[in-house]
Amino acid sequence: MSAAMGTARPAARQDRLELLAGLLVLVFLAGMLVLAMLGHHQSNDGGYQVHASFSQIDGLNVGSDVRLAGITVGHVTSEVVDPKTFQAKVTFTLSPDVKLPTDSAAIVTSDSLLGGKYIALSPGGADATVKAGGALTETQGSISLEQLLSKFIFSVTDTLQKAQKTQGAQMQKPAGSLSDEP
Repeated sequence: MSAAMGTARPAARQDRLELLAGLLVLVFLAGMLVLAMLGHHQSNDGGYQVHASFSQIDGLNVGSDVRLAGITVGHVTSEVVDPKTFQAKVTFTLSPDVKLPTDSAAIVTSDSLLGGKYIALSPGGADATVKAGGALTETQGSISLEQLLSKFIFSVTDTLQKAQKTQGAQMQKPAGSLSDEP
């Protein structure tokens, strides 16, 4: 009987060690997840705020990037609907070293076909620069994949209908008639 108890103790000790190792891994993963989430939503504290109004901002969220020439220079800090114009008013920060001309454009675009949205900045040519709390007036809202597909489908359908009408009109001409038309 003592031989059976002698083998049970090392097995119980091994189970406790495995349980402790598993708990340590879970605590480590939870800590990494918290750090990743905090790092993703940090704002650019050293920057200045700029406003822009868009007709649509589908998929743009607080914390989304603001990019200039593909480089992240700020983040979206707030999104509200203007009750007078019914447009989305977006506030974002820009790095202090980024001095945009007043006629610059802000465009809501996507990383990829299925990716998240961000604001792409296109610098203008004006001599004056946007100040802290200023606004960009040249904007373009997001274009949804559904809108693009529907435009494409209607375009193809319209082209096919025109081709069928043209083909039907040519078939109705008498076979022996001469025409100057090509």
